[in-house]
Amino acid sequence: MTIRLMFCMFCCILLLSCSGDKAEELLETAEFEERQMNLPHAKQLYEDVIRLYPTSKEATTAQARLAALKQAP
Repeated sequence: MTIRLMFCMFCCILLLSCSGDKAEELLETAEFEERQMNLPHAKQLYEDVIRLYPTSKEATTAQARLAALKQAP
């Protein structure tokens, strides 16, 4: 694993452990990873939102972002 990936994973764990709306935080982390062009990690996080919080509004957003990423060249 690269140092960057390990740092990202640490940040995700830290974010997930310290607050209230975990679905929202996970989605925000996925969006951050997407902006940083870390697309494999962003896709994994979007899939996690969908799997862990399937009835949330964040899951709907994650599904749309994941579909867009899969269609991108």
